[in-house]
Amino acid sequence: MINRYPLCLFILCLLTGSSCKNPDTLFTALKSTDTHIDFSNEIQENEEHNILNFMNIYAGAGVGVGDINNDGLTDIFFAGNIVPDRLYVNKGGFNFEDITARSGINNKGWSTGVCMADINQDGWLDIYVAVSGGAESPEKANKLYINQKNNTFTEEGESYGLADTSQSTHAAFFDYDRDGDLDMFLIINPVDYTMSSVNTIRARKLNGESNSTDKLYRNNGDSTFTDVSAESGILIEGYSLGLGISDIDNDGWPDVYVSNDFLTNDILYRNNGDGTFSDVSNTYFKHTSFAGMGNDIADYNNDGLADILVLDMLPEDHKRQKTIIPASNFDKFQMTLNKGYTAQYTRNTLQLNNGNNSFSEIGQFAGISQTDWSWSVLLADYDNDGLKDAFITNGFRRDIGDMDYINYQQESSNPFGSEKARRERKLQTIKELPSASVKNYFYKNNGDFTFTNTTTDWGIEHANLSNGSAFADFDNDGDLDLVVNNINEKASILQNNSEKNQSRYLKLKLIGKKGNRDGIGTKITVHTNGDNQYYQHFLSRGYESSVDQIVHFGLGKTKIDSITIVWPDQNTQVLKDVKENQMLTVEYAKGIIGANHVEAHLTNTLLKEITDSLKIDFEHKENSFVDFKVQLLLPHMHSKNGPKMTKGDINGDGLQDFYIGGSKGYSGVFFVQGPEGGFKEQPLNLDIQSEDMGSLLFDADNDGDNDLYVVSGGSEFKKQNPWYQDRLYLNDGHGNFTKDESALPKIEASGSIVRPFDFDGDNDLDLFVGGRLVPGEYPTVPRSFVLRNQNGKFQDITQELNPELSNIGMVTDAIWEDYDQDGETDLIVVGEFMNITVFKNTDGKLENVTKSTGLSDTSGWWNCIKSADIDGDGDMDFFAGNLGTNSRYKASISEPLCIYAKDYDKNNSIDPIMCYYIQGKNYIAHPRDLLVGQIASMRGRFATFGSYAEVEFEDAFLPKELENALIVKAMEFQSLYLENLGDGTFKTRALPPMAQIAPINDMAFIDADKDGQLDVLIVGNNYSGDSAIGNHDAMIGLLLKGDGKGGFSSVPVTKSGFYVHSDAKDIQQLKMGDGREVILVGSNSSALRAFSYVH
Repeated sequence: MINRYPLCLFILCLLTGSSCKNPDTLFTALKSTDTHIDFSNEIQENEEHNILNFMNIYAGAGVGVGDINNDGLTDIFFAGNIVPDRLYVNKGGFNFEDITARSGINNKGWSTGVCMADINQDGWLDIYVAVSGGAESPEKANKLYINQKNNTFTEEGESYGLADTSQSTHAAFFDYDRDGDLDMFLIINPVDYTMSSVNTIRARKLNGESNSTDKLYRNNGDSTFTDVSAESGILIEGYSLGLGISDIDNDGWPDVYVSNDFLTNDILYRNNGDGTFSDVSNTYFKHTSFAGMGNDIADYNNDGLADILVLDMLPEDHKRQKTIIPASNFDKFQMTLNKGYTAQYTRNTLQLNNGNNSFSEIGQFAGISQTDWSWSVLLADYDNDGLKDAFITNGFRRDIGDMDYINYQQESSNPFGSEKARRERKLQTIKELPSASVKNYFYKNNGDFTFTNTTTDWGIEHANLSNGSAFADFDNDGDLDLVVNNINEKASILQNNSEKNQSRYLKLKLIGKKGNRDGIGTKITVHTNGDNQYYQHFLSRGYESSVDQIVHFGLGKTKIDSITIVWPDQNTQVLKDVKENQMLTVEYAKGIIGANHVEAHLTNTLLKEITDSLKIDFEHKENSFVDFKVQLLLPHMHSKNGPKMTKGDINGDGLQDFYIGGSKGYSGVFFVQGPEGGFKEQPLNLDIQSEDMGSLLFDADNDGDNDLYVVSGGSEFKKQNPWYQDRLYLNDGHGNFTKDESALPKIEASGSIVRPFDFDGDNDLDLFVGGRLVPGEYPTVPRSFVLRNQNGKFQDITQELNPELSNIGMVTDAIWEDYDQDGETDLIVVGEFMNITVFKNTDGKLENVTKSTGLSDTSGWWNCIKSADIDGDGDMDFFAGNLGTNSRYKASISEPLCIYAKDYDKNNSIDPIMCYYIQGKNYIAHPRDLLVGQIASMRGRFATFGSYAEVEFEDAFLPKELENALIVKAMEFQSLYLENLGDGTFKTRALPPMAQIAPINDMAFIDADKDGQLDVLIVGNNYSGDSAIGNHDAMIGLLLKGDGKGGFSSVPVTKSGFYVHSDAKDIQQLKMGDGREVILVGSNSSALRAFSYVH
């Protein structure tokens, strides 16, 4: 039966001309005929206004909201680029009146950003407008409109000293020096540049001489402001688009985040508390967005710390990804790093605040990294459930990023004709470009560090060219509505319908001290049933816009326990017995209980670093080999997988020593423990051209001392090079080692690990040696070996035990363990594009029983596997470390990530073509230029970026071209806990979210808090990605606290004390002579570090 209700409702709406409220959407887009808001930021190209004159012509404008007439209703100010600014007062019921003509608002310049703030502290909101425009624009001075308390304003920018003419984007008012009044930070985006010049790799300008340096104005307290940029340390260039203010490091002083377009780095100006700022972006962040657009700062995971979301331009859909995102250049990327730039990648970045002046970028894990040509983001609780969601605006008037257009311009530039004629041709070509109209996005916060795209469910129906946005409760019903400034379309008013969910809310109106009446910079924490919501009150948010002065909290179904308020001067008050569903006025003068106490980082932790006290001063060094020079299409390099460590007593003094491997060209080093508790370095200085991977200290020849086995790995040499031969060094009993040239069979695979076990029960240790890769032929499977120890000489018995083991895969780790409790030790192997593979020890053979264990669909990019009786039921469970889910690469059983490897162009080089699913369809992963750079014959097949973007993987090749291709698949990228069910099978479950934000390279089971339950230390990251995907660098070391029943929870670094912010590869637990347990962490191209328990 057909449901006629929606059709009837649609017809009724057409007949009445009214807005249609879809009862199933959170927001309703109201019609301008209902709201009477008819503002449209109209931009029509002509001889005066065009992208050749003004590169920022399509960058749009902002919107500011606030109660300008103190009637309890939030009003709206729209900035216009070519069109005049407009001011609308709220009459109630989403009915607005345009009062621009009689208000005194009269800006003839190119308006960009809008701030509403009480600048003269008379209790009435004033309006500050940033102004830009083309080089020839006569009106560049910023405007300050002072409220005359009767719906009129007078422009007084000049007299206040704020009529800056630097082509500014936005401003924020805040009390940076905590002297009680509001100062101003102004971001600059000059227009005297070309697209080629802004990405030129050169030394950064850091001394304030660039005209693209932002500015700081100090409030003199007498209705004037002074530019104090230079003396305050505001000296760094940038093409600034986003501005956020927050106490990032929680030291009581407001800091400044500026997101910059193009090559220039984003800047985090840390407030030093003495009137000066220092840029700490390079130490706080591992990477940022490349084309930084708008940003917002808020505590999105309710841990009391300010997180940062910065927008970029990476599209969600495949077609736009392949047509506007060019292939990256690894050499140029390295050049930018060498010039002092922070690593930057083309995607939105969500910086999770770790609480110790470090951030983990988890935008891909959170599901919010790809929103196309985005401008504004506002983090706020739109559904009143107690979690901050995200609203993102999108669109660009002309799709000038289209690579086919760019190539056309480069290839067909006609040098003939007059300059005017050439200019007219260019303009005409630009006018023929379509708009990049993209839907705005809503993302619902799931409460587990991730978001769900709820764009359609929350009421976004069609694409816009949207820029600035702001939130406010326009109808005073307890939820946040939205206003959006659009190009060539009337402004959007989105009415929030969440009151239907009957979720609770609280609104706060702050009344601060004179000088800062609105309490700008106040910190508010709402405590509800064990949970906390933290918010710091700053108004300039998103992109060129300012939000309402009324603070809003969604509460879900919970009740308020108490509210802690820390005012900008750090005085504190606590509110109790606060009712929900109200607007509460909070006055500074009432209820102050004392000053806020700022806690130091990393105090009262479970672990502490003791590297210096152990006299360990070692930094792993890596060579400069670049795998992409050999195989352009690799997903990551394999030459930077060390260092690995092994432990054992090498000199017979009863103390544990350890060995850490060296990369090609560098010696591995023994650290010999002394009786006083420190270590002395003893380089091996043998075979330094081999790259050390796994190693093992064990008694190979049964003479009572520990010998050293070293696996040779890496990818610096061609396959079968003698430097890939594994090595056995015999100990003379005093810690002196000599290579035994005859002990090992020929092993010229690039290897990874060596794992010992007395497989034949003859009281010596046999070995499993894992092969990692065939250099230059990725993902071809290398040889792995089982070696039988025969009186110190080792024989390859792989074929006897199970021929399948010889080519089991690209092995990264293995473990000998009796998983089924039959008294026989089994072998579990993991690797890249491998299942977690189980070999059961049966009658002296190793039988692959992976399918019967329930692990046959676990193919992933596994890095490590560890065993312990995690749930205390008497059998061995496992933790397996994988790529994680903070990556552009996604995989599942139904939508695997695959590589089809073959020498497609018959040039004696394997071409590993990767494909994965985007929005349900399987596409080639590589950008067009990267693919045709590897396989030149593809250039004719995909003559344009558009043709390449249209084709799915199966249609990109002729059937015969894929014949005999080596196909490898990944179906699982989560790191897993394998619960042993005791019947020979396993139940898999994902590790907690913070264990998924980066590749896990190693783990160690410990009891960190001495409660008798196993906890887990985790290290990871991978700095071997290409310059487009980038480094996987979000892991800073992780402690998972166990409950003894198989449950684990993440311990913040501020409580664990385990901080390893590097490309960490290995953990070793060591016993000191005094009984202390020490945890060693080895990292690629970084210092070796040591930790111990605090108690």
